[in-house]
Amino acid sequence: MSTVRETVEVGVPVRTAYNQWTQFEEFPNFMEGVEEVTQIDDRHNHWITRVGGVTREFDTEIVDQLPDERITWRSTTGDTRQRGMVRFEPVDDTHTRVELVMDVEPGGVMEKTGDMLGLIDRRIKGDMRRFKQYVEQRGDETGSWRGRVRPGDAGSGDTGPSR
Repeated sequence: MSTVRETVEVGVPVRTAYNQWTQFEEFPNFMEGVEEVTQIDDRHNHWITRVGGVTREFDTEIVDQLPDERITWRSTTGDTRQRGMVRFEPVDDTHTRVELVMDVEPGGVMEKTGDMLGLIDRRIKGDMRRFKQYVEQRGDETGSWRGRVRPGDAGSGDTGPSR
């Protein structure tokens, strides 16, 4: 299993950076290889990726989400196992430090080879740079979800605006 860690400072307030990250269906706009993300409910997403000509589908579950602070997830289906956390830390009123830490265990031969060559690490770091550009160019989020998901919750997060 490989661990990737990347931090970027974005020129938007913490609320804006966090709100934009909760818009999972927007991820293809800045994540290389992500074709589609479908929000199933407050805790679950279905992903379709295409990397090196190989299409993969998998599901993820949000296991902890605290507005303006963190989102933690894990994959629940698919060949590539992953888990991760993104943290949001205000630097000042108009800048936010966004730190992503992911553990990825590639499933296929192609993915394992790519991981050994550092491709997963470079791709994720590039995604973070593109997130910075995406949110700064917009200046405002495309939507938000401010609900709370706690580890061990059986249902969806606290009631909040829909994503």
